[in-house]
Amino acid sequence: MKNFLLALIAVLSVSFSLTTYAADAPSEALLKVINGKHRSKENQLRDQYRHPAETLTFFNVQDDMTVVEVAPGKGWYTEILAPYLREKGKLYAAHFSPGNPADYAKQNLKIFLDKLHGNPKLYDTVELTVLEPPTDVQIAPEGSADRVLTFRNVHNWIANDQASAVFNAMFKALKPGGMLGVVEHRGLAHRPQDPKAVSGYVTEDYVIALARKAGFEFLAKSEINANPKDAKNYQEGVWTLPPTLRLKDKDKEKYLAIGESDRMTLKFLKPVPKSLASFLPTTLFVSTDRTNFPEIPSVIHKNE
Repeated sequence: MKNFLLALIAVLSVSFSLTTYAADAPSEALLKVINGKHRSKENQLRDQYRHPAETLTFFNVQDDMTVVEVAPGKGWYTEILAPYLREKGKLYAAHFSPGNPADYAKQNLKIFLDKLHGNPKLYDTVELTVLEPPTDVQIAPEGSADRVLTFRNVHNWIANDQASAVFNAMFKALKPGGMLGVVEHRGLAHRPQDPKAVSGYVTEDYVIALARKAGFEFLAKSEINANPKDAKNYQEGVWTLPPTLRLKDKDKEKYLAIGESDRMTLKFLKPVPKSLASFLPTTLFVSTDRTNFPEIPSVIHKNE
């Protein structure tokens, strides 16, 4: 009985730490990397919108973890994650295939590889994998990752009918008890989700439903990356805002004053086997207000 109580206290401590970790301060090691001279000035200027220290702390990313960054683009977050994990951890970067014929894919992969090759002292341990559903979906060895992270990519997967496949791949890569961290442009909650996410915005409920369908449990959300100035009703969707500024000089100052998009910041758990946690209340692992999403909600396309 004594051993059982000790085990219960230990699990409760872990569970409560998961729900309160967002209040913790970023580690000195993480702040050192974020403030490092290796980061470009252009990327550092975006910290005011992307809040990397607070975001990675909310996702509880430690420097000895195995982390998968899904669709890293040109490497904005890789610039932080790779040196942070280099000595004690491991970073997988799930990128486009070198054989992808699309110009966008070729350009982004080239920029990313140039970054890695240009500074091997920081990036030499990054391991590239390929994410191109439906054929290439092994983003890391199965059950190997402590964290899987993705930043502003869900709308692309929705647009290409790949969202379910990608969430399944992320679930498969994680260890039981590992966490998925998602940052995405946040759509208006009262509007049905556009099935192609043409504007680039996605509702929180839709992302949570995608994750739950793949087997994840919703843990918590944060307003770290919120922007109440974002009206989400622009001619060119989210790309009207910086950093893209698709309208170029037209109303440029107006959109610069708004800043980058309003973003959800969500974290999910890959459940531990029931044999280890079945005696605990479900509310310790999931948010009680998100337990009624058994499947992806129906969506309606609106031309507004």
